[in-house]
Amino acid sequence: MVSSVKRERERAVLSRTYRLQQPGRLEEVRVERPFREGEVVVEPFLASICQADLRYFSGRRRKEALAKKLPMALIHEGIGRVVQSGGSRLRPGDRVVIVPNLPGCGREDCPACSRGIGTNYCLHSRFLGSGTDGIAQSRIVLPVECAIPSENRIPDEILVLAELCSVSYHAIRRVDRLQEERRVVVFGDGPVGYLTAAMLHHIFGMGPERLWVFGAVPERLEQFTFARRILVGECDFRPLPKAGVAFECTGGHFSREAINQAIEVLNPGGVLVLMGVSEEPVPVNTRDVLEKGITLIGSSRSSARDYPPVLKAMEDPACQRTLSRLLPDQRTPVHSVADLTAALDRASRHKAWKKTLLEFHW
Repeated sequence: MVSSVKRERERAVLSRTYRLQQPGRLEEVRVERPFREGEVVVEPFLASICQADLRYFSGRRRKEALAKKLPMALIHEGIGRVVQSGGSRLRPGDRVVIVPNLPGCGREDCPACSRGIGTNYCLHSRFLGSGTDGIAQSRIVLPVECAIPSENRIPDEILVLAELCSVSYHAIRRVDRLQEERRVVVFGDGPVGYLTAAMLHHIFGMGPERLWVFGAVPERLEQFTFARRILVGECDFRPLPKAGVAFECTGGHFSREAINQAIEVLNPGGVLVLMGVSEEPVPVNTRDVLEKGITLIGSSRSSARDYPPVLKAMEDPACQRTLSRLLPDQRTPVHSVADLTAALDRASRHKAWKKTLLEFHW
């Protein structure tokens, strides 16, 4: 028994973890993490900030959610290098994409796992930076399937967008007969809308004749060069040609307008995919949903199986050029918990279109 305990201790790693204790306040703690066969230890070196991180940091989540999930390390979009491998194909030094959605329960009576709709819908799955410590730590222990290796054909700053791109790809692949539709529309000119449109273009081959994007900010909408661009503030939706599929990528206070505009522009029998996150209930024009027979699909996060098509697309220089428009002019170095606090604070106060890239130095 003693030797068994000793072996388990020998398979633990010590991680410097930057935990959010309460909105606006992070602390560094040292956490000993068990490391077992079938797992890998990864040192994150590049990550990006998501709006979900900022909702926690600024206290814009509901009080009950904050009380349940904090303290917790933030960040779920990132890449790293393997430092230890528990009997897997991965080797120390391998560059990997970190999959934040950890596998679900796999039980036969689980409504999500038993139907194969994705471990991201399992009620027992865990997600980095949402109830369990995220990527803001020096050593993260992952199931081997949640560390996806990538060759050097993809630059680091493009690869770090893989998680967000996989969320868009997951939402798109949930639509049956997508390629049969003459017109697909995206509502939202933020990063989620941009990457969803980019995946429709680079993976599913849609151009301006089929792919329309509705946005509110002209400077942002200009970036969607591969799609037809429409300013919602200047648009009369009534005479517009109808679409078969719409993706709502706004979230927050803009969800109501975007969802109901999407309902208006959809054909009878159309599909509306909801991707934007809102903390409060959103009024929906259910009369038109019923009269048109519209199907609503809620799409959240992604799982490991959504990454390979994204990584293949990212090898294409044309796709890299598209994604690079979301990148900042420089990375933000993070040497300490104070550096991360400052970066999150700046991102919270200055809602820029481009992503904030965190370069960790442990």
